[in-house]
Amino acid sequence: MKNFRFLLIPLILTISACGWFKKPPEIGRVLSEHFQNKMYKDFDTVAYDSVFVHVMDSLSRSFVNPKTIKAFYSNFNSQPKLVSKFYIDGSLDSLGYYLQNSTVHGFNPKLFKTEEIKSLIEELTANKFKKVDESYPVIAKLELLTANAYLNYTNYLRFGVVNPRNIFSRYYIKVKRPDSVGMMNLLASDNLLDTLRAVQPKSEQYKALQQAYLNASGEDEKRILLLNMERFRWKMPETGENYVQVNIPDFKLTWFDKQDTVISMKVCVGGKRETGYEDKMKAFAKSGNLDDKPKNHETPLLFSKINSIQANPIWNIPVSIAQSEIYWMARKDPYYLSNSNIKVYYKDKLIGEPDTINWNKYSRDKLPFKFKQGSGGGNALGKFKFIFDNSSSIYLHDTNNKNGFNLTNRAISHGCVRIEKPLEFAEKLVGDSYTYDKLRAEVDLPPIDSTHVKWYKKRMAAKADTTKSFQLKPAWFGPKKAVPLIITYITAWSQNDKIEYRPDVYGMDEKLWVAMKKFRL
Repeated sequence: MKNFRFLLIPLILTISACGWFKKPPEIGRVLSEHFQNKMYKDFDTVAYDSVFVHVMDSLSRSFVNPKTIKAFYSNFNSQPKLVSKFYIDGSLDSLGYYLQNSTVHGFNPKLFKTEEIKSLIEELTANKFKKVDESYPVIAKLELLTANAYLNYTNYLRFGVVNPRNIFSRYYIKVKRPDSVGMMNLLASDNLLDTLRAVQPKSEQYKALQQAYLNASGEDEKRILLLNMERFRWKMPETGENYVQVNIPDFKLTWFDKQDTVISMKVCVGGKRETGYEDKMKAFAKSGNLDDKPKNHETPLLFSKINSIQANPIWNIPVSIAQSEIYWMARKDPYYLSNSNIKVYYKDKLIGEPDTINWNKYSRDKLPFKFKQGSGGGNALGKFKFIFDNSSSIYLHDTNNKNGFNLTNRAISHGCVRIEKPLEFAEKLVGDSYTYDKLRAEVDLPPIDSTHVKWYKKRMAAKADTTKSFQLKPAWFGPKKAVPLIITYITAWSQNDKIEYRPDVYGMDEKLWVAMKKFRL
């Protein structure tokens, strides 16, 4: 008898491996109970898997994230996880509702195959299959189209439909983008509705633009609103509640503390690149002639922290400016350099008399010199430079050309940002009266605190002493706390319960509009 039992064990294991005593898979059990149809208890996972692979191959070419979707279903042996979990409770219908109403975000519902998903749900709900294998292609297609639409919809709202770093050459803000781990977690979600609600943009700016978009009738206005809704969908670095923003189209610097404005002022930003820039760059690449090189002084978009202030700054003149401007001015006027307090260096050694340089000996594209403008009233950076880490040698600074702030279009600089009220800005940064009065003294301004008058007078006396040489040098000051700075580009936003619009000074709206073409209504 014992021997007979031992003979049965391998037989039972073989039968189990073949699936004879296997329970119906989750999808078969769910549909069988819901429709009270025993047919689904015969759901064959092997046969379904074959259909699923075929459907995956036919659809995945049009998916945005095919590798992630394939990896997810590979981990779950091709099981229709979304249909199993969210068909019966109506969550797939709710997803269809969100997709159909994606128009409130400016999306085209066709992006998500909305009608096809709806049709597949209706076909499954009709329960008219005569054999269980007739349901396999419907379930497989519904599963995969749902997965793709669900990921795309959530990603577009959480991160935006385009990556700005891919379309703008001077966009250096590291915006967060979807990653495979996050998307796998989305597909494994236990509550589809909670996720769909959670991804709706919470920003007050976004909601104000969205409301204006839904109320707008003119196509131009709707276009601008859509573009800036997209900008507010981008996952920007965390600035915290206290930060400085420079908005290029507004030509404005604003220091925010929560929702309040600490200080606001006009700025001048980099000039727009030359018309036909791309074509001219191609011509320059071929010729190598500097005369063919088009100008591009656009201020880059970036995120950093203001970490120091320099009073009486020295200007290290960039090579591009030396070639395009300084070289010609020095050739035209031999005293231009000394009159402008510009020092010339050859192999890092100061040239004592730059006025004697024979510029005809040097071509401007191979200048062996470096140029630095010393501290003082004529310095192009004015009396203050505000420094933050970035790869473009960009900073905020004062200017001795105050007339620029009276212009409507203030895109006139070489790329750095000139600020209208540098002293007030410096006061906010240093954050205490003692440091602020020391900073004021460096630029010959009397202290605010009367107890600091003594050392101010001492400094002024030293400067006035003709028996000793007084050389104006840069002085460094640290802010009380490094302040986040974002240089951004927004052409429409909400302010005081109305939408403000600004011109597309760099043509970035046009470029973004083209990139969004397939996503928009």
